[in-house]
Amino acid sequence: MRRPRRVLKNALAEAEQFRRRAALAFAGVVLALVGLAFWYFRLQVLQHADYATRSEANRVKLVPVVPGRGLIFDRKGRVLADNVPAFRLDVVMDEAGDPARWLPQLQRVIALTPEELERFHQARRATPGFRPVTLKLRLSEDEAARFAVDRWRFPGVELVSYLTRRYPHGELFAHVIGYVGRVDEKDLKTLGEGNSAFTHIGKTGLERHYEDALRGRLGYVKVETNVQGRAMGEVGRVPAVPGTDLRLSIDLDLQRAMVLAFGELQGSAVAVDPRTGEVLGMVSLPAYDPNLFVNGIASKDYRPLITDPARPLFNRNVLGGVAPGSTLKPLIALAGLDSGLRTPDDKVLSTGEFRIPGQRRGYRDSHVHGHGWTDLRKSIYQSVNTYYYKLALDMGIERFDDYLRRYGFGAPTGIDLTGEIGGILPSPEWKQANRKERWYPGDTVISSIGQGFWKVTPLQLVQATAALANGGELKRPHLVREVRRGFAAPWTPMPQPPGRRISDRADHIGVVREGMMMTMQPGGTAWSAAIGAPYTMAGKTGTAQVISRRGSASLDPRSLPMHLRHRALFVGFAPADQPTIAVAVVVEGGGYGASTAAPIARKIFDAWLLGKMPEQAPGTGNGEPAVVAGGGSAPAGQPPSRPARPDGTGTRANDSRVPIPDSR
Repeated sequence: MRRPRRVLKNALAEAEQFRRRAALAFAGVVLALVGLAFWYFRLQVLQHADYATRSEANRVKLVPVVPGRGLIFDRKGRVLADNVPAFRLDVVMDEAGDPARWLPQLQRVIALTPEELERFHQARRATPGFRPVTLKLRLSEDEAARFAVDRWRFPGVELVSYLTRRYPHGELFAHVIGYVGRVDEKDLKTLGEGNSAFTHIGKTGLERHYEDALRGRLGYVKVETNVQGRAMGEVGRVPAVPGTDLRLSIDLDLQRAMVLAFGELQGSAVAVDPRTGEVLGMVSLPAYDPNLFVNGIASKDYRPLITDPARPLFNRNVLGGVAPGSTLKPLIALAGLDSGLRTPDDKVLSTGEFRIPGQRRGYRDSHVHGHGWTDLRKSIYQSVNTYYYKLALDMGIERFDDYLRRYGFGAPTGIDLTGEIGGILPSPEWKQANRKERWYPGDTVISSIGQGFWKVTPLQLVQATAALANGGELKRPHLVREVRRGFAAPWTPMPQPPGRRISDRADHIGVVREGMMMTMQPGGTAWSAAIGAPYTMAGKTGTAQVISRRGSASLDPRSLPMHLRHRALFVGFAPADQPTIAVAVVVEGGGYGASTAAPIARKIFDAWLLGKMPEQAPGTGNGEPAVVAGGGSAPAGQPPSRPARPDGTGTRANDSRVPIPDSR
């Protein structure tokens, strides 16, 4: 049998192999130690600031501090919008857990409406779980006390004190100041990063236009917490910057007088200081209570507002357009003088009917039998249509538009309210673009008395009237007079753009003003409104029809439904020799300017110049005038029924006279 072969060990080879393996292991250990050392170096040196910040964030929480919203005052320093302390319930969903578990129990302690629950569920689905979501705003003192007793039962639900907006005069300034409302998803994008702690934002009026200034800047409190996240104490603070206070040019007493002057009528009015452009009062009636919107309006309160045909939420001064009627005549007369087509003493014969050469159709004057020979002054104080029919045809629509645009029509006035419309200045271009029709001479005739395609706002009317009152300077109407950035800071004037001239001829403006002064004297269309006044006033009445009258029959607007009645207008200023107030009044369904709008303007003048308040309406003894929502009006943006066909002819085939509204 063959013996197995023995293999002898090579000690040198094994030793060399061991040394190689040991060297590789050592190198691996060294590399691991170097890597570990580099990792520690990276953590402790290179990323020290980052991890220190994270560590501090785990230890210290930043609690936002919402600043007090800027206050709003009237020109005499009386508060129109302020902040009052209140409580709300905030929920951090990561800490509170499933609402189905704790919400029914909470409802036994705090009453929650369906609107509040729906709003909460919408907000929590759109908000990260670590951020607080408001469940209920404006808890009563009893509710806050009850929750404080049972607070331990609801982890993640906090009772938070805050300042809420209050409008002490309710609907009196609804369309001027507007209101703040709860922040929604769209508002969060507007606010931008870092402002998510704000719960309210300006929605309308001055609250919206000056939102950035009124809001202020957030502050923070640094709160030290333990490992359970429980607050241990305050370790630092970045103070919040309160919002800017606004002092308006509006006078509270005059605002109240303007509402009382309307009584139960609906419409709008603006009063300005013609020397500066400051708005002294501005009302749109009917109105609404802005306090209802601050913390979310209930359905039972909102539904009546949006279904009311009088549209109390609609700001007629900024968004509403009406045909100006004869209130444009002083300005068109000025255009005739400045264009050189007329002199103050040039006369036109008014027979009661005007015809365009070559046409059979006629256009009425305000008096059936005419006014006889009429110069510029008489054309204003007796509101003679024929004078302006002929002047507009002689001027041509292009030059007519150029002058009326110079007086501020066809463009927003620039008042410090968001969303102001520019109205409609009739022109061939506008008609072609919007009606797909050519321009006819009859369109020019109708435009000369403020009818047809015209749309103006009361702000445009008062701006142009103020320019006549101050000698020819068109000034920007504005509401904010001064601002204050801090309670101890001084009030500083709000800068305004310079005015621009509408005429270089003071004598021309003087003649027009004489005609407007004669309007308020015996023989003038509004003389009855000026009886007994211890001061002189100047003005112009206007009546803008909503539907046309037919044939030669006179139409009593009081026989029509409210929404089809004529709109009554008046523009004017006082005292006539040194004006300190100019007004524009529009009464919807008011009938005639002389009998409805002019008396309202007289009450406004008396309140400002004499301190005489209009009589309180019966049944409104709550300290604030009642605003009665009644009747209706044509939809915003819809032109009134035109008194003539596009070719300038009458409304019926057998009608030989174009129906024109009474200019009284």
